[in-house]
Amino acid sequence: MRDAYQEQMVALNALLGEMCDTVGREMESATQALLDADLERAEQVISDHDGFAARSAEAEEMAFELLALQAPVAADLRNIVGGFQLVAEIDRMGALALHVAKVARRRHPARVLPEEVAGYFVEMGRLAVELAHSAHHVLQSQNPEDALTLLEDDDAMDDLHRHLFTVMMDRDWQHGVTSAVDVTLLGRYYERFADHAVSIARRVVFQATGKTPEQLKEAS
Repeated sequence: MRDAYQEQMVALNALLGEMCDTVGREMESATQALLDADLERAEQVISDHDGFAARSAEAEEMAFELLALQAPVAADLRNIVGGFQLVAEIDRMGALALHVAKVARRRHPARVLPEEVAGYFVEMGRLAVELAHSAHHVLQSQNPEDALTLLEDDDAMDDLHRHLFTVMMDRDWQHGVTSAVDVTLLGRYYERFADHAVSIARRVVFQATGKTPEQLKEAS
């Protein structure tokens, strides 16, 4: 029974890791669609999302089976409940990539991003993909130290998001309210994508140690 539980948990974490890679690819493609006003790429992200949703449902079903068939207690129960929460975090990351693609589609054939902010989104897109891959690594390793490193990597995204607002609030902004709203929403999508990756890391720390990252730092 114990061996079966371990095998199922490994399979669930492997699927969750694959889903992290998928949302990373979705965000990468959505970012390119945004930067290049590429309608075909945006449509591909939107149509591919149904396949991701099916994988999300599969992961949730695996967690339900673990809960129903293995009668877990203590740390095992914490891991399975954490599995449900991880599915939700990754699912939201996929939804945010979808939102980016839909903005690119809605504004086509126009480019959504004014020249002075495009560079920010190049970097935010790169960081988002990097964080998604890091989340996969954390899920695979189940190492709290790897998870804590991911938490620190989020700071760069927060800095870019703050600087983006500085550009829009400048008196020289000449792109109107509609453009400002688009840029504000898009910046928020990338920031939230990173926040969900961080939440994955936090949950892995808790599953592995029974403590929050803050509690671990206090103990050290």
